[in-house]
Order: sequence, then structure tokens, then C-alpha cells
Amino acid sequence: MSAPRPRATFGTAKIDQMLTEILSSTGVDQNDDLIRSLIVTALDMDDADVDRRELKIASQALAEILHSWEVFAPYNDRAKVTVFGSARTKPKTPDYQLAADFGRAMSDQNWMTITGAGPGIMTAGIEGAKIENSIGVSIVLPFEEKAAEIIEGDPKLATFRYFFTRKLAFMKETDAFALFPGGFGTMDEAFELLTLMQTGKSYPAPVVLLDHPGSNYWTGWKEFVTNELLETGMISPADMNLFFHTHDPQEAAAHICEFYSTYHSLRFVGNQLLLRLQCELSSEAIETLNAEFSGILKKGKIEPATATKVERRDDDVADLPRLSMFFDRYAWAELIRMIHRINELGQQPDQQELSGLIHDVDPQIPSDPFVE
Repeated sequence: MSAPRPRATFGTAKIDQMLTEILSSTGVDQNDDLIRSLIVTALDMDDADVDRRELKIASQALAEILHSWEVFAPYNDRAKVTVFGSARTKPKTPDYQLAADFGRAMSDQNWMTITGAGPGIMTAGIEGAKIENSIGVSIVLPFEEKAAEIIEGDPKLATFRYFFTRKLAFMKETDAFALFPGGFGTMDEAFELLTLMQTGKSYPAPVVLLDHPGSNYWTGWKEFVTNELLETGMISPADMNLFFHTHDPQEAAAHICEFYSTYHSLRFVGNQLLLRLQCELSSEAIETLNAEFSGILKKGKIEPATATKVERRDDDVADLPRLSMFFDRYAWAELIRMIHRINELGQQPDQQELSGLIHDVDPQIPSDPFVE
């Protein structure tokens, strides 16, 4: 089973020649093949007689994705945490203060905060992190035409018409997640991001659940997950490793930073999974990983490695040490547990300033000549 793939040629000699000339006129680079595929897909839509409503959705979605990339691009080297929570949480309430304290704790570690740019928990996160460390990802709603006053008009604000393009920005541009009490939207975001991590459609990242001391919000949620999902076999015991619950914003910040204390990021190259590390692990540590996590491998062992050709081509943190393995692409929650174990075994004494985090769970295109 495979998903449809973009085509590189339209199939008409005259049009294909015109595409070549257009791309040549804009300057040749290594991404021309992907730009060509985007243009051919647009022409295919016209050739397939897609109706105007569908074309409007595709056109608007692509414009929103581009706008989001432009907003985030200047801050690609900054580590970021996405904050979810209710727009209805009032100032001076315990969870509002908790969100502000958490934003401040992450800012103290030089992390940026991504919020939905609305009121409530979103504004609290911005207040704590300060506007210079905040990026807004707002949605146009029938009853809400502007972002929160604290971030309205800021260049670090991306605005979306569609929830699905906004969610893409939330998930793709971040390195961690913090969820505070909220309504349907927060539950939607919580279950979607956990599903993406559980299935390997998103990269491993720390997920913290925060509510004030005495609150039963996340405790009740965990009871539902345990009683109705775990005990009925709808999720696996390992899936409970996908999140961490605390009432303490400092503990939440420490949990997030610990996730990247030795581990840095991952990437697939062909059938190999490469885990990039902040420091080398000892041979004894790697032996421990093989003893404890052999069950998530399709074959072979976890081994030390250096950057592959494709990573060097992409200037993809090629200087960092790596672990290479043939991951089964199924046990993603166990992989997250392994990352925590790597951090324990690495025993980095000080939290390093994070930059250039690049997470990639998609395999290379089979025809890529750089894949080893």
C-alpha cells in the first residue's frame, strides 16, 4: 500500500519544456525537482476538472503554509514549546498564573513559546515568555477576527483560515508541547498530537500536562485514558509514556529540557533510523540500550554512527555523534522511553543551549542517489 506521489512531468512535451524554462529562469538549485512537482500537481488539478470550491481550498491552504514558514523562518534555530489550553481561562485564576509561570520558566532556558494567539491560557503563555520570545498561530473565527491584543500586529504572528493548516504549524514547528485545562479544542489537540506520536506520523517530543494543585482536570483525564483505553486494550501500556503530568511549572520545564539533554533529533535515511546526540555514549551505555530495547529493532543492533551522505549534503547537524538502528517503525512510545534512557546514560552535567533541532520521520525518496 502506498499513497499517491507527485509527478515530475505533466506528460505534454510543450508544457514540460515550458516548465523547464520557467525553472531555469528562476535559478537552478537542488529543490527544482520538488518545485516542478508542485507545479505539475496544480496543472493536474486543472486537467482533472477539479471544481472551483476544491481549488480554493487547495490554493488557500498552500498560501497559509507558505505564510507560516515565512513567519517561523527567522527563528528556526530557537527551541520552541507549543502551549495549548482554554481561551476562556480568566486572568488571576490559578491555571492562568500557572501558564504564565511556565512560559517564564521556558524563556529562562532560552526557549520560545508558540500559542494560538488568543485570550486565556494563550495570552498567559505570551505574558510569561514575553512577546520577544512568543510566536502566535491564530485562527480566523466568525466571532473573533483579531488575535489577542498582546500579539496583534506583531511580525511573529501567523494567521490561518483553516484549522488543519494551523495544526500543521503547531505540530511541525515545535520541539515540545505543554497542555493546560481546556475545552473541545484542547482535547482535540491533545488526542491528535498523541495519535501522531503513537503512529510515528510525527517525531518524538516531550508532552507535559499542567494544571494547578488541587485540580482534577488531568487526573480525571488520565483515569479515563487508563480505564477506557488502556484496560480495554485500545492502547498499549507503553503509550502511557507519551505524556508527563505535573502541577509544577519548573518541573514541567525541567522535564522538557531533560528530553534534549543528550538526545538531539532523529532522521530516517533509507531503512536506517539515525538518532543524533549532543555527546557520544560509552560502549557500555550502548550495550545497555541493546539489552533493554532490542525488541524495537527489525534486525541488527543499535550501533554508533557518523553522518550519512544525505545528512552531509543537507548540512544536517553532521558534526554530532549518532546511533544507527533498524527501527521497526511500530514501537514509537517505546522509542520515546529509549530516548529518556539515552539521556540518563549520557549524564550531561549542564543543559546545553539548543539550536538547529531538525526532526524528520519520513523516509528518503527511494530514487535519492545520496541514500546509502
